[in-house]
Amino acid sequence: MRAAIIRDYNADLSLETVPDPVCEADGVVLKVLSCGICRSDWHGWIGEHPKVKPGAIPGHEYCGEVVESGPLSKWRAGDRVIAPFILSCGACPECQSGQTTICKNQRVPGFGEPGAYAEYVSAPHAHNLARLPESLTPALAAGLGCRVTTAWHALTGRAAVQAGEWLAVHGTGGIGLSVLLIGKALGARVIVVDVVPERLEHALSLGAEAAIDARAGDAAAQIVELTQGGAHVSVEALGIEATTNGSIECLRPLGRHVQVGLPTGHTARMQINMNAVYMKQLALYGTRGMPSWRYPSLLSMIELGRIDVRPIVARRVALSQASAELRMFNAPMPPGVAVITDFAG
Repeated sequence: MRAAIIRDYNADLSLETVPDPVCEADGVVLKVLSCGICRSDWHGWIGEHPKVKPGAIPGHEYCGEVVESGPLSKWRAGDRVIAPFILSCGACPECQSGQTTICKNQRVPGFGEPGAYAEYVSAPHAHNLARLPESLTPALAAGLGCRVTTAWHALTGRAAVQAGEWLAVHGTGGIGLSVLLIGKALGARVIVVDVVPERLEHALSLGAEAAIDARAGDAAAQIVELTQGGAHVSVEALGIEATTNGSIECLRPLGRHVQVGLPTGHTARMQINMNAVYMKQLALYGTRGMPSWRYPSLLSMIELGRIDVRPIVARRVALSQASAELRMFNAPMPPGVAVITDFAG
């Protein structure tokens, strides 16, 4: 098969022909229909993720068509499915309690094993997969595998955002846009923070109640003033110290901070304003992915038209363009995300 491989950090991916993936007993092999290009992939591409080494095939948010199914898998050739990026084992105590995102035996394509920047990908633990609704295109489905699912679980499974609450979103990339769209659907009043005017304008066009340019001053203080006391829930969607502290400091007493942005490499350890946490008695949540059993709750909202995920995908690109898209993460990016839909080009 054709695949894009990291041979050197911070260098163009190498387009190569490699052996087709092997189907595991409880898994499937998918013909990849689409694969998102995510900031988490960028962390691996620049050498900041410990599980991504030279020789790796990136790609963890994908959907595809089953071409081979293991004897323990319920899926059959021709089925079109969406894959969560965390493929949990289903048998450990964590999985049995429904907390599949902390499964000790989880598998994550693109991080420690071959990912979906390729024509085919192996998806072990195929009980995690969900059927692709006919109303959802593969390009949009790829965005669900990480960004939308993570945002859905962050707001509903962790912070339990309520209608009428103020929701602050720090960073308007794929995750941030997803939080905005889902927050609006849940009835929250959303404020976004970014440093790219084009992205702030885009967020306003999608229903954000206010958009704050962090370059213009203390964004947290502006949110406190706008909301007359602070946000009820604040989501950090970038993974850096400045926005994490901004998220914590913009909250009202008893507010909830949700860490969605991935702190890794040089951002893994931060100086955090714990006095704000103490004095305002804040709750801090970490979140990563979404339990696969929660797919029906999210997909039903999308199929009913309650959540429109179409604004998330801005660019459909060929596999040969993935390097240029990864390089774009080195600087402030335009609105929306890129999805690989052409694996021959």
